Amino acid sequence: MSEIRAAKRGLGRGLSALMAEMDIGSASSTETVKDRMLIPIEQITANPDQPRRNFDADALQELAASLKQRGVLQPLIVRPHPADDGLYQIVAGERRWRAAQMAQLHEIPVIVRQMSDTEVLEVAIIENIQRADLNAIEEAASFRQLMDRFGHTQERLAEALNKSRSHIANLLRLLNLPEPIQDMVKDGKLTAGHARALITAPNAAQLARRVTEKGLSVRETENMVRKLAQPQDAQPKPTPKSGEKDVDTRALEADLSAHLKMKVQINHPSSGEGQLVISYRDLDQLDHLCKLLSGQG
Repeated sequence: MSEIRAAKRGLGRGLSALMAEMDIGSASSTETVKDRMLIPIEQITANPDQPRRNFDADALQELAASLKQRGVLQPLIVRPHPADDGLYQIVAGERRWRAAQMAQLHEIPVIVRQMSDTEVLEVAIIENIQRADLNAIEEAASFRQLMDRFGHTQERLAEALNKSRSHIANLLRLLNLPEPIQDMVKDGKLTAGHARALITAPNAAQLARRVTEKGLSVRETENMVRKLAQPQDAQPKPTPKSGEKDVDTRALEADLSAHLKMKVQINHPSSGEGQLVISYRDLDQLDHLCKLLSGQG
């Protein structure tokens, strides 16, 4: 399908076309008449692979009140159910479907598309990232699915979703945290910034509880983790003038190292000039680095 191919070339632009986000009438009249229809709400089922698991009850109530007054203005995207004739499975628009049920609507507008399971999952993930207020863990899990199942790189996701690569890389690191901490982020007890500060802590779950109990800020959490990581010597060793590197600096080092495939160190003092040190393994790597810096790589 042209819409799916467009989504894979440029995810954001492809999704807008698929969702008929602009104007349904902008599509050809033949396609609009053929594909858009009103169907009974009981003939629509949710997608069991929907990446979003949590739907805010208050937000659904507000949407239901709006739908009760004005109806469903933007059609859902559905496909014929792969196992049950006469039913349709949601590709995009589950929030509207849930709210429509709460508003006791009998019929809702849909656009029918023929899609494979893989295409449905990809579109559902992209829709959630772009449309819904996912928590940091859900967003990270969505990025991971797009990368693992569809081969998208961090760079491609960043460009297509209009997000920075460091944003995507930092969120993906949250998936390395213990499950209890991920649950705290999902429940809103910890911010993504707090969770990132705990990534390198060996006793992260215990520290996370301390953070919530004392109401520590992100900076206070970073300082706590840094102090616990220092050796408990009677005579503390002198620290370099630049001080300990914060989480963002370490994350940037990791991003640059992954991009260049060389070790990168950033020495960034609180004031004055800093240093960016790139270590190469051999002359071939040095040649590759020179080409990258001159714009030939």
